[in-house]
Amino acid sequence: MYENIDRRILNVLLNDGRASLRSISEDTDVSVTTVSNHINELEADSVVQGYQPVINYEAFGYDVLAMSQIDVSGANPEHVAEEIAELEQTVSVYEVTGESDITVMGRYKDTDDMNNTVKEISNIDNVHNINTNVVLNEVKDNDQFELPVDDE
Repeated sequence: MYENIDRRILNVLLNDGRASLRSISEDTDVSVTTVSNHINELEADSVVQGYQPVINYEAFGYDVLAMSQIDVSGANPEHVAEEIAELEQTVSVYEVTGESDITVMGRYKDTDDMNNTVKEISNIDNVHNINTNVVLNEVKDNDQFELPVDDE
């Protein structure tokens, strides 16, 4: 179980992944050493799995975001999902319940680019059907939420 202090540190990092130990210390009202020790433990436990920039892909011409639902027949969807995950412009791959077996999110320069990837997916063994939808408006994407902190 993670302590309240871990949650407070994580909430600071969620708002600013580049925050210094000193500023996290000031925001959480604990020593720099304590912050450092807790972050090291959170990283060692894979609670914090890395620090990465959030890129605006549209600035690089990737204007099409699409979601594909994929039906797999005669095979374990996990193997198909792993193969899809290797495709370059694939952003997310999920094994799901419901009518489809796999949901894929991808970013593309244009619909021709998207179509080429859909064709690549359709050529993977045991892919039975693909239903692709183009996202018209991103309302919320890849957002994380702050963890609840108990009042002390």
